[in-house]
Amino acid sequence: MASSRNDAAILDAARECVLAIGLRRATLTEVARRAGVSRPTVYRRWPDMRALTADLLTRELRALLPDPGERPHNTREYGVDGIVDTLATVREHPLLVKILETDPELLTTYTFDRLGTSQREILDVFETVLRRGQRDGSVAEGDPAEMAATILLVVQSAALSWRVVSDRLPASRLDEHLRTMLDGYLRPRPGTSSSGGT
Repeated sequence: MASSRNDAAILDAARECVLAIGLRRATLTEVARRAGVSRPTVYRRWPDMRALTADLLTRELRALLPDPGERPHNTREYGVDGIVDTLATVREHPLLVKILETDPELLTTYTFDRLGTSQREILDVFETVLRRGQRDGSVAEGDPAEMAATILLVVQSAALSWRVVSDRLPASRLDEHLRTMLDGYLRPRPGTSSSGGT
């Protein structure tokens, strides 16, 4: 229990530290000081700030994931609304904004090389919702895992790269286009039936 409390305090301190001075200037020593724990306590759990920040991002993004529980209405509409609304929240999340401004290289690994923990959890949520939508007929046929991966690529780009086109595509309009794109991708095609995928 003490270890769990320490981890939470350290992650809280890391968040505070990164927001205050940026990832490049943040150190495990400073995080330990802010958390009120010894340096060895931090070093035993995280070897460097990048590893600690990766776990911090996982915690922050996990808290934003929509609940994939049953909903009484159209699953496709619920899913698309949830994705777009969550994306808007992620785009304005103070920690992600700070990292994109001060140390975007931290996100390179999870954009080009491998999936992180939070990305795998996002895929699980997407796949759960897609399977449910296929069962109720509101989502098109297809492999839910492949469809979830496709959506992740689109949403991740919209979350991390939208600033490069912000002069042509304001965030609010991006959300509208993304909503239209996702709904069109997931909507059952005329003459087919959604039978649940593989």
